[in-house]
Amino acid sequence: MPHNLIFDADDTLWENNVLFERAIELFINHIAGSNPSREQVRARLDEIEKVNSHRYGYGVDVFERSLGDCMAEFRGQLCDTDRQVLRVACAPIRAQEVELIDGVLDTVRALSHRHRLFLLTKGDHTEQTGKIEASGLAGFFTDIAIVREKETTVYRDFVEQRGLSAANTWMIGNSPRSDIWPALEAGLGAILVPHSMTWSLESRDLPDGHAKFRTVSPFTRLGRHF
Repeated sequence: MPHNLIFDADDTLWENNVLFERAIELFINHIAGSNPSREQVRARLDEIEKVNSHRYGYGVDVFERSLGDCMAEFRGQLCDTDRQVLRVACAPIRAQEVELIDGVLDTVRALSHRHRLFLLTKGDHTEQTGKIEASGLAGFFTDIAIVREKETTVYRDFVEQRGLSAANTWMIGNSPRSDIWPALEAGLGAILVPHSMTWSLESRDLPDGHAKFRTVSPFTRLGRHF
């Protein structure tokens, strides 16, 4: 029986958070020492990112702002060298060079012959659009949506606006917070495809034992599951 399969993008179809983690590593190398320690800097950055993402959204501009806010707390007023470090750290993210996760292209292609595929991603609209275009995957999806947050109401609206049956629709992604729980709360099925570099702010306990929740790894096994 054909299903409606809704895919997350970042860290589900292509690498994303690893780029941010590399930037954070450069950032911490620049300001951390015995005081503040690396652990202290990272903990404070996580707090700042949580506030800024809620206030300003997502994307590299907000991320660089968070790095700058964190640096200012530990170092005071930023100098030209500090600003250059931030620019260099964020440059690979701005380049938007998309690296598909192993097996994604062949698996998505095969699934598109048997099911209706959709893409639902959150973040800065311009950045996400650029990554989708660069990925070469856009043609496999019946519809694509870029939203500010992926909450329960977003999933309900997504399904209703496209006339999809929630009982026959599955969300597939790497984030327990954004992909799994809100989809289940909206009545959809949810497939977790774990990624070792999932952003810490996307973590949440998994709904183990839920009748409509599955974990599938690696991505290529989706072809067997569906």
